[in-house]
Amino acid sequence: MEGPPQVTTHPAPRPDATDANLLYSDIEEELRTQVRALLADRCPPQHLLARVETDQVHDPKLWHALAKELGVTALSVPEELGGAGATWRETALVLEELGRAAAPVPYLGSSVLATAALLAAQDTELLPAIASGERTATLAVPFSTWPQAAYPGTVHITRDGLLNGTVTSVADALSADTLLVPATGPDGPALHAVDLTAAGDTVTRRAVVSLDLTRPLADLDLRSAPGTVLATGEDAERVLRQALTAGAALLASEQLGVAEWCLATTTAYVKDRHQFGRPVGSFQAVKHRLADMWIAVTQARAMARNAVAALADASPQQALETALAQAYASETVVMVAEAALQLHGGIGFTWEHPVHLYLKRAKSTSIALGTADRHRAALARLADLPSTQ
Repeated sequence: MEGPPQVTTHPAPRPDATDANLLYSDIEEELRTQVRALLADRCPPQHLLARVETDQVHDPKLWHALAKELGVTALSVPEELGGAGATWRETALVLEELGRAAAPVPYLGSSVLATAALLAAQDTELLPAIASGERTATLAVPFSTWPQAAYPGTVHITRDGLLNGTVTSVADALSADTLLVPATGPDGPALHAVDLTAAGDTVTRRAVVSLDLTRPLADLDLRSAPGTVLATGEDAERVLRQALTAGAALLASEQLGVAEWCLATTTAYVKDRHQFGRPVGSFQAVKHRLADMWIAVTQARAMARNAVAALADASPQQALETALAQAYASETVVMVAEAALQLHGGIGFTWEHPVHLYLKRAKSTSIALGTADRHRAALARLADLPSTQ
């Protein structure tokens, strides 16, 4: 739909802006139905609550089902490399559903961050195994790293090409068998692939206490760890930046899924919960809170879809659209989750109800891959807005 004619009082549209249809296609809706059905069967709330009390939070059986039964780990990988040849839009839709279920699987680390890095590096060795689900990988950077951050310097490359250093708070590292490690050495930055099944005791993973019980973090110690070079110099910086941009863009879709669950579950609860002989949802104050939640979720959906459309189309504006989506979604998902917990009343504050898991997922993602403030600062720079300082 074309907008009104431009006049001198209106700014010109951004050059090369993505003009994409943000609605869900029939194929995407069919994919949603399949993923949601699988998660309802394999990852119901009572199973999730029980799993976070164990030492193995990641669910290998669910991961196997996602990879082998549905093939969603192959969506963004080209067909010639054993993938489905789909786009990031389909991957984002899977993340929405995984967010709705707070599913304890390494999809963001392996099928988004690692896959995006390997695609940018034009890898042909690891991608087929990751697409099939035979291997899982993750990007060995702190989970808080934002796309515009400086290249990490905590891991160093020796003259012999071995890796030494530490990386803290890495998401999905405990279940990974391959690490993509940014490192620096005498010849500058380089991105290495470290096979953990062959690294022996040269790589140590230590679980750390994290707020999100459904997504464990780990600290990594590398001591003369062998690695395979994927990219060097400016290419390594470009690959890392592209992977983090893809991760941040698609994280908005996961945050959207978390917020959608909070809204839907809260709406159903206040319809059934009665006080003073009336459903709680009939009170005006509750209606207003639900309306605010609905508006926020609707706006977050538009921004998340726009960001992933820019990524899928390789738009020159993908970094800007990603910053815009994260600047909004990171705060919105926390607001909606907090409202959900409050509107659930006393039951919402108990360990037996899963709403606390969604609040913790919301809060942890609000600082993952860059806080809203960092993305707003990046947005101002990318949009060439004047500085207030």
